[in-house]
Amino acid sequence: MGGSGELAGGAAAAWDPLPALPRRSRRGASPPANSSGAAPWCPYKVFSEGQAGGRLCFRSPARDFQCPPPSCRAHRSPGRALVANVLRNGSVLLQWGAPGGPGRDLRGFALNCSWDGTYTRFHCDSVQLGASCRDYLLPDAHGSVRYRLCLQPLYRAGGPGAPRAECVEFSVEPASMRDIVIAMTAVGGSICVMLVIICLLVAYITENLMPPAWGRAAAPTRGT
Repeated sequence: MGGSGELAGGAAAAWDPLPALPRRSRRGASPPANSSGAAPWCPYKVFSEGQAGGRLCFRSPARDFQCPPPSCRAHRSPGRALVANVLRNGSVLLQWGAPGGPGRDLRGFALNCSWDGTYTRFHCDSVQLGASCRDYLLPDAHGSVRYRLCLQPLYRAGGPGAPRAECVEFSVEPASMRDIVIAMTAVGGSICVMLVIICLLVAYITENLMPPAWGRAAAPTRGT
């Protein structure tokens, strides 16, 4: 499939594979050291279609995130440097390792996203991330469509040749029928409770507040 994966030419360096995260340490133990040297904040810009300038945002990295099944499914790129963690709520957390080459020449990353429609391919908002970023959250992905995300390192002019973009493909499952049934049951139960309350209120008003005029009107009149 042709796409954003062919942004770079000849690969002069290779990505570092993203290692598997260790098991969460016991309570009270100190967290593992940050070997990637990532900053406590990740700056990034989101470029929407038709906008000249992007929106500058910051996010806190999710360094110790784990993807436990069945609430999360992990999809890796062929080079195993980019991982898409697809969550049950429709969010996708991307994680990647450090690209090859001197770190001082790295300017950041370009993230390109697209998804398959019925007759054509649609593009998501493009994102430029800072050099310290090692993850990005894609919220509210469409269900039942196939996504393709490509991450391209950006180096300063005159720096080493950038490695080829790492691309990963995945699909987001729609909401399960069990969740829909639970939601409908909750709504139906609330409606039944409201109807019972209304019926009791009408019975109380009829019994205690309405004057018994029909009883007097029904009494026979004695003739002279």
